[in-house]
Amino acid sequence: MGATSKTPGSLRGQLLRWLLGPMLALVALNTIFVYRNALDAADVAYDRSLLASTRALAERVSIVGGKVVADVPYVALDSFETDTMGRIYYKVSGIRGETVSGYGDLPAVPANVPRSETYPALVRFYHANYNGQPVRIAALLQPVYDDSMRGIALIQVGETLEARRTLSNQILFDTLTWQALLLLALALLVWFAVQLVLQPLMQLKNAVEAGSINDSADVDPALVHKEVRPLVAAMNHSRARLQLLIKSQRRFIADASHQLRTPLTVLKTQAELALRECDRAGSDPEQTRAAVRQIVQSMAATTDSTVNLANRLLTLARIEHGGDAEGAAALAAPVSLRDVARQVGLELAMAAVAKQIDMSLDANGPGMVDGQALLLHEMIANLADNALRYTPLGGSLALTVVEDERAVVLEVSDSGPGIAVAERERVFAPFYRAAATLERNPGGAGLGLAIVHDIATVHGATVTLGDTPGGGLLVAVRFAVGTAVKMPA
Repeated sequence: MGATSKTPGSLRGQLLRWLLGPMLALVALNTIFVYRNALDAADVAYDRSLLASTRALAERVSIVGGKVVADVPYVALDSFETDTMGRIYYKVSGIRGETVSGYGDLPAVPANVPRSETYPALVRFYHANYNGQPVRIAALLQPVYDDSMRGIALIQVGETLEARRTLSNQILFDTLTWQALLLLALALLVWFAVQLVLQPLMQLKNAVEAGSINDSADVDPALVHKEVRPLVAAMNHSRARLQLLIKSQRRFIADASHQLRTPLTVLKTQAELALRECDRAGSDPEQTRAAVRQIVQSMAATTDSTVNLANRLLTLARIEHGGDAEGAAALAAPVSLRDVARQVGLELAMAAVAKQIDMSLDANGPGMVDGQALLLHEMIANLADNALRYTPLGGSLALTVVEDERAVVLEVSDSGPGIAVAERERVFAPFYRAAATLERNPGGAGLGLAIVHDIATVHGATVTLGDTPGGGLLVAVRFAVGTAVKMPA
């Protein structure tokens, strides 16, 4: 046995996982991008404020007496700290890099810091550590000059990051809150959407559960979405096949019980007559012996008839229910109808001689068809046996195989009573017997042509009935070239 496939599980669960999982990942990525963009916007805002402070200090830098001086009142620094909600550090460096004012140990500008392209000024922004605290520093190059000299002064203003961290934490909290609310709203929408989409499937389930095994009505495909309608159509087709199988089984049981009951009833009646003869006072032993002998003879004939009937019933049941058809489909191979017909003729030769029937076989070729040899043998044997039973003494029976490029035709003709045109469609039904055959063979079961018809159907062939020139029956089974064994629907 091959490895069993993994059970798909809950459709609702899979839909929710495949919808909510990627959605959660997308929301997480969106949260990261939103947070980073918000931090960038906050940095731009704080850098603009830091640059404004640097420019304010630059306006107070000038050259006096050949030296760079900076007039920076502490009140101005206090206002800067109040605006930024952090600690402010500054440094003014002269033309030759000397410290003019402020904190002389403020970190210098790293060599790899590029000039900011955001603002129309010679300013660089960088992060550094000062007195054990992270700071953000803006370094502005400011031209200074008078009549005696000119050059570039460097104004650096740094601020601690408390305000930025407070703002970034607030942004992170707000972003996560809104994204969580968005995710919750999306999850609820997805849940309701899945429930709504699966509702037709629940209606389909209820419709299937409400139907009984005897209910032949189809499930309405309009109950579900168009993608599921092929499944509903397959279910309806399967239900129709099941109904046909149930009807076939019921018919088989009813017909079999009826056919088997008749010979048993005859035996019972004869046994009761023999018992009455034995109980009757002064009964003649010879008459009693004769009654018992009749019972024994009847039992032998009835047993043979019953065994033959049971075998035919089982053959018919297997073909109708697909058992032999599955074997035929699996074992299909090229079969010569001429060879099978010759074998059947040999098997029935003694019976034909006993009735002085002239039995012949004529074939213009091997008559190759794709099929199962045992089933084809059963079909030809039924046709030949029927012909022998209904052909009178001294009659004739002919088996003919004719093939051409389009078809292979098997014909069985006899000189018996034939079948009336009005009854030719009905004789293929199990247990139906034509009126003309009841007189010639009252003990028949009426299953031969039914078996022939079902085996022909399995092999994709057609069966037709006609008349021979002498008034007998002509049965023609036509196999189209290229046909193979087919499973019954």
